[in-house]
Amino acid sequence: MRADGPIGLMAAIPQELAAHADLVVRTEREIAGCRFRLGRLGTRDLVAVEAGIGKSHAAMVATLLLQEFGCASLLFSGVAGGLDPDLAIGDVVVADRLVMHDYGARVDGRLKPYQPGVPPLPGFPEETGYGLDPMLREKIKDALEGLDIGGFDATATGGESHRSRLIFGTVLTGDIFLNDAQERERLHREFGGVAIEMEGAAVAAVAERFGVPTVVVRALSDLAGSESHMDFPAFLDAAARIAARVVGRISTVL
Repeated sequence: MRADGPIGLMAAIPQELAAHADLVVRTEREIAGCRFRLGRLGTRDLVAVEAGIGKSHAAMVATLLLQEFGCASLLFSGVAGGLDPDLAIGDVVVADRLVMHDYGARVDGRLKPYQPGVPPLPGFPEETGYGLDPMLREKIKDALEGLDIGGFDATATGGESHRSRLIFGTVLTGDIFLNDAQERERLHREFGGVAIEMEGAAVAAVAERFGVPTVVVRALSDLAGSESHMDFPAFLDAAARIAARVVGRISTVL
């Protein structure tokens, strides 16, 4: 990595990357079936890539961004399911903590979480999560001040219009698309998670080993409950565009 290296811009699926309409691509390179787009976003050099869904794909692509392209930071742009009942579809979460909720030990009928890489056994550290550097968090907060991130009109929601809100919070990562209201409530209660997705903590785990920052931005495309399989495709494109607006502003301070 170089201190002045490009940003590694990651997304899981095509719609999340396509939402960055202002991305200028200069050249492309294919590695391991992934197309890395070298170019600029605003004033920043970056390498943009669709990583694919899930932790293993995310970790592989994060490693390639750091080793092959010398990225100085990683920035994930995409959608997520909401866990916090106070949030709505279209709201945006900037992760100030990322937790892998499906790594650990099965004990007395429940999963006891451990940090990825730590043996999930008694006597080993039980702290979990990857935190956003407090100084970087403040820089991001200042950069986002006054940003209009839009929202959904009544036609899109089928009800009342909604102006998107932006918060910092704990985002959970696991190889599960959550379509279960009872599990949503449990994850929110036990982990304090406000959103759930399938890549962020894996990216953070790789970045921590390389000593570079990771910022994960997620707009809610669904609420991870019994209707999430219907809401996700309905709101995916619009939510991805909302996340992209936030990512564009954050890129100016990385």
